[in-house]
This record gives sequence, structure tokens and C-alpha cells, in this order.
Amino acid sequence: MKNKPEWLRAKLPSGPEFHEVNELVETNKLHTVCKSAACPNMGECWARGTATLMILGNVCTRSCGFCAIQTGRPPELDLGEPARVADAVAKMGLKHAVITSVARDDLKDGGASVWAATIRAIRHRNPQTAVEVLIPDFQGNNDHLDIVLEAKPDILNHNVETVERLQKPVRKTADYQQSLNVLRHAKKRGFTTKSGIMLGLGEEAEEIEACLRDMRDAEIDILTIGQYLQPTPKHLPLERWVTPDEFEHWKKFGLEIGFGVIESAPLVRSSYHAEEQSEKYAPRDHSARSA
Repeated sequence: MKNKPEWLRAKLPSGPEFHEVNELVETNKLHTVCKSAACPNMGECWARGTATLMILGNVCTRSCGFCAIQTGRPPELDLGEPARVADAVAKMGLKHAVITSVARDDLKDGGASVWAATIRAIRHRNPQTAVEVLIPDFQGNNDHLDIVLEAKPDILNHNVETVERLQKPVRKTADYQQSLNVLRHAKKRGFTTKSGIMLGLGEEAEEIEACLRDMRDAEIDILTIGQYLQPTPKHLPLERWVTPDEFEHWKKFGLEIGFGVIESAPLVRSSYHAEEQSEKYAPRDHSARSA
């Protein structure tokens, strides 16, 4: 594959805010998906004083073909982590916090209880902060998902990642319909839902259209679409660079079929400009959230 096109040039890490976020993350002994997944937007986001915090360690029990996060046997649970995450959110002054995690299939509840504790800790320390959670599928167990939902996140995000045909090479231990069912379950319980896909893995136009229609059938509110970037030579190969015009086409199509908010561009990732995406949905009166 040829060198990155001009439109994929990301901002380099710099500025006092970037260094403040980096120091805060290191001091609080936290992990971020920005670093662990080699996000191209880290320079821009950290320079704006924001970061996507990653709980439950930085070692994943799954080995997805697209993801740069380390795979292996995770360490013991860090029971002090929820409080440190809440402290970091307070120090960054976030109006909208995005929390994600590795998959923890080694845990009885998939880490759901830690998710709930983290949401509640952020709520207690930062009552005016909207909380968006980007969760794993909990192996399709709705009881575990409900533990997270009962902590009342403002937005429930779970990525479908790619079209149905490419699920197995991209997400070896996940399932297309199972992911849609996670989002359907959250929607039935009254939550705002969000999901995302990557382009550039070999998907055809008709498959992208079908995927977006499936996601709307699941009543997903917010959609993100971005360019797949191959993290290392061991990961799935990049099949093509998707042009900004094509990303704009899919944004227009998605809005036409009923998505409320769509971010679609080469450098878009799940938490990119999340606060702006969620302004239509995230309430400040958290007691009003159905659970």
C-alpha cells in the first residue's frame, strides 16, 4: 500500500495541554486507548485537554485482526482504578467523559461490575459530566450488560467495526448479530446508543449500505465511520484508502435513513469529537435516565 494520502496527516503531539494530560495519566496510573491502540488523533485530542480513558488494564483477552492493544493474560483487577478515573476526569474538567476497556473474558461478569463502579465514581465526583461508555459485548450476556446500564451511562457505545462478511477476520471472537443485539438491548431500556465501523478492509459498497441499514434497524442514534489503519505488519492488511468524498457520501446516506448524528471522515474514531456528537442526546439531569 502506498504512503498515506495528504488527508490522513494527523496533528503531532505538542503544547502544554498535551503534556498536562500525559502527566495526569501517568500520575494516576491510568491507561488510555489513545496510546494503547495507537490512535492517530492523540495529538489533537490531548492538545485540547481530553483523553479516552481505558479501564480494566491494557491487556486484552481477545486478539482482533485490526487492533493494536496488547493481547494476553490480564493482570489482577485494580480496585482503586474507578476512583482514579473519576479524579482524572475532574482534573481535566471534562463535560463529556468517554471510557472504554479491553475485553476481559477471564472475569466472571466480563468486568461489568468494574464498569458500573467507574460510572458511579465519575458521577459522584463530577455530577455535571456526561458519561459515554464504549463497551465490549460481554459475550452477549444481557445480565452483565444490565449491570453497566443500571449505573446509568448517558451514551452506550459498542462498535460493530465492519460489515457482516468481514466479521471473523476482523473480530475473531465476536459476532455481528450479537453486537447488534447489545445495542438493541440498550435501546429497549431507553438509552442513547452509538456504534462505529471502519472502511478500507475490503468491504464492498453494497455491504456498507447493508451494514448501515442493519444498524439503523437496531435504532442506533450516533454513528462513526473512519479509515482503517494497519497498526503493524502482523495485523490485517489495508486494502484501500477511502477518499473524503466517499466518507461524505456515507454520512449523507446515513442521515437519510435516520441516524441522528454521524461523524464520517478518514480520521474519525469512536471518541473523536464525542462531546460535540452527543450534545443532542446527553442529558444533564441524570436522574431522568431510564434504567
